Amino acid sequence: MVIKVGIVGYGTIGKRVADAVRKMDDMELVGAVKQNPDYEGEVAVSKGIRLYTYEDKVGKFEKAGIKVSGTINELLRSIDVVIDATPDGVGAENKAKLYEPMKLKAIFQGGEEAEVAEVSFNALANYDMAVGKRFVRVVSCNTTALSRLISAFLIHGYRIRRVRAYIVRRGADPREFKKGPINDVVFNPATVPSHHGPDVMTVIPSVNIITMAVAVPTTMMHLHMVNVEFDGQISRGEAIKVLEETPRILLFNASSKKFESLAQVIEWARDIGRPRGDVFENAVIEDSITASQNELFLMQGVHQESIVVPENIDAVRAMMGLTDKWSSIRKTDEVLGLITTNKNYALA
Repeated sequence: MVIKVGIVGYGTIGKRVADAVRKMDDMELVGAVKQNPDYEGEVAVSKGIRLYTYEDKVGKFEKAGIKVSGTINELLRSIDVVIDATPDGVGAENKAKLYEPMKLKAIFQGGEEAEVAEVSFNALANYDMAVGKRFVRVVSCNTTALSRLISAFLIHGYRIRRVRAYIVRRGADPREFKKGPINDVVFNPATVPSHHGPDVMTVIPSVNIITMAVAVPTTMMHLHMVNVEFDGQISRGEAIKVLEETPRILLFNASSKKFESLAQVIEWARDIGRPRGDVFENAVIEDSITASQNELFLMQGVHQESIVVPENIDAVRAMMGLTDKWSSIRKTDEVLGLITTNKNYALA
């Protein structure tokens, strides 16, 4: 069975998800919707991606010399599921105006409120809850990273008493030139908890988590400083073993392999041939892992442009009932080139 997928919104996330869908043998990318003609549209067409747009935008694309295959309504009538990667709030509008009337299954991104969907989704945490659902929300980059980290220990049988995470957010994505230059540390938001903790609880309701966040003038990655308190003691060695075995989490060593900054993590991804230098995994700094009785401390980098891409692929499989959790995660990871060495894809 091959699932016909359409993507609405072809920006930072949409174009990456489009490339990922095209690599899957159980999915077909029918097309992607763009609102304005630009270099991304030209590149998409050159790669063989069929572009669609809104009826009143067709003339703009024709004037710019970018071929469109039709309108958004034509695309939506020819697919099984839509992945909405539009800016915050637009997905909810599209749901009401387009997806619900057309009785279409839809996946939304973390910029939407949790109420837009039946399930807030993270593959490691709650894949089975999305099986057969019509509307699913893949949570944001920061929520995805925290959900994976927490799930790693829950899957291995540890009981978590509470989580406290301090998030240093990048100021903007590299392509968002209108947000810079900046020279500041912005309270993001200036409330405790920040929205990230409650968002994690939409995925893992049982976890006691509080988060705080600031934004700084960088475009590379987010940085999390995380404190996890367990019911019972944990050693540094035990924590490392858990993280080494869990898919979509990678350890980066500062002392032996000289990873001393998040820029070097991005450069590593470029050097090994990752498209766009994407880091799909949580980048846990191994040297930061510290255990004290029942508490664990660590730092992790989060590549905001790409970390949710594997989750969107798994969400399609869950919604359409294509396969089970671990089979989907393994397939996605292998096809997208995530590091699978020493990972356990048979965790219960």
